[in-house]
Amino acid sequence: MSLLTVKDLSQSFIDKTLYEDANFVLNKEDHMGVTGQNGVGKSTLIKILTGEIIPDEGQVKWQNKIDVGYLDQYAKLAPGVTIRGFLRTAFDDLFKKEQELNELYTKYAENSDDKLLEKAGKIQTYLEENHFYDIDTEIEQVAAGLGLADLGYDHDVSKLSGWQRSKIILAKLLLQSPDVLVLDEPTNYLDVSHIDWLVDYLNNFSGAFIVVSHDYDFLGRITNCIIDIDFGTITRYTGTLKQALRQKAANRETYLKAYANQQRKIAKTEAYIRKNKAGTRAKSAKSREKQLARIDVLTPPKNNRRAKFEFPYVATASNLLLQTQDLVIGYDHALVKSAFNFSVGRDEKVAITGFNGIGKTTLLKTLLGQLEPIYGSYELSVTAKLAYFKQDLAWPNNNMTPLQYLQEEFERKKPKELRQALARMGLTAQQAMSPLKELSGGEQEKAKSAKMQFEPANLLFLDEPTNHLDNDTKDALRKAIVNFPGGVIIVSHERDFFRGDWVDKTIDIETMN
Repeated sequence: MSLLTVKDLSQSFIDKTLYEDANFVLNKEDHMGVTGQNGVGKSTLIKILTGEIIPDEGQVKWQNKIDVGYLDQYAKLAPGVTIRGFLRTAFDDLFKKEQELNELYTKYAENSDDKLLEKAGKIQTYLEENHFYDIDTEIEQVAAGLGLADLGYDHDVSKLSGWQRSKIILAKLLLQSPDVLVLDEPTNYLDVSHIDWLVDYLNNFSGAFIVVSHDYDFLGRITNCIIDIDFGTITRYTGTLKQALRQKAANRETYLKAYANQQRKIAKTEAYIRKNKAGTRAKSAKSREKQLARIDVLTPPKNNRRAKFEFPYVATASNLLLQTQDLVIGYDHALVKSAFNFSVGRDEKVAITGFNGIGKTTLLKTLLGQLEPIYGSYELSVTAKLAYFKQDLAWPNNNMTPLQYLQEEFERKKPKELRQALARMGLTAQQAMSPLKELSGGEQEKAKSAKMQFEPANLLFLDEPTNHLDNDTKDALRKAIVNFPGGVIIVSHERDFFRGDWVDKTIDIETMN
């Protein structure tokens, strides 16, 4: 029996049908990945499966008594709770059993009832079988694997940054070890080493899982089946991600041919009906009209708009745009033991790598003048013109539309120019006028990227620009970076993105500690 059965699922959103009459199952042994372009409804599907959204039509049926764990990025983190305290809540049921055990021992001390001692013995055995006395060790293993140990277990969870918050919520979910894990973009705030740890964890996970990720390197290492959202439906593939993508390409070609043939037949039939519905062949025309009404019309291929990144360039005569001199970064204290001594040439592409929290974003903010160096200095060319892409999806108001966001940023720009910029990023007119909170993560990233089209520069600072982006969009971004005539400093946790020979220099901050 399947753990999950999805039957005749239909869901529409804003101006499009996400899926219609879709069907798939999740079996006990499935390590399932979810793929599809930005905006096709991957995150919406996760919300439907977890009950956060009620589908327009169809059934979502989980097997009885199945424990489903969902990566909830919006879980409440109460002030005053430490990291260790929060992670211990993953074992609340066991701690309640321990409390019950202590109460039984207290009562036994009062009246020496052997039945109480017998009951206590059963609870003691239960706690031991469920590794209750190894909880802190397990917490420390998972926390270290995801890079939380360096923060200190007594750190107040309410003071965590966005990426730290995501990590601790993921850590708690893994510690709960449910029957089924449901993860939406779990690697967005993980660096390479922590992704490797998560890969090992998931590959050894005894239950089933469903994972949405745009990181195909990650998906390819953890999945044994794929559900892909395309053509307004959901298709299940068994096997590796590479096998699924090959089969999808073949299916897509077959579908396009079938759609084109059907459209030709429909057009021919409609022409016959128009020509003969009032003549001697009216009866025949009426018959064909009925036949046409009974045809199961194939869903039109989605003309998914491909993003076209444009980084406007400001010419510079300087061969050297940036030079650091014994630069030490941090807030109250140095984050890195060694000082930074590197330069960025006029057309150099520089990658910054290292685990989260080690100082990648702090380095960018220091070079942008937003933070003071702890020690040392840096020098920008007098003709250097900077543009900065921030990694977080923080908006002045989540209810504003992408168009309103750009209008507030660039008051002198005409609405037509702003709409064109959003269209170049692959956003439809409807999406440009929809509240940002209703757009997918990838669509929000595209809205943010549109802003850079109005910021001419010769030195780009890109902090995790690949988060939430599908493969086609990441390819377009990479191409734009390579073709940009100026210098680029880029941070990304996706190892696939840096493959090839387009990166001129890599600064691995981990080697500086």
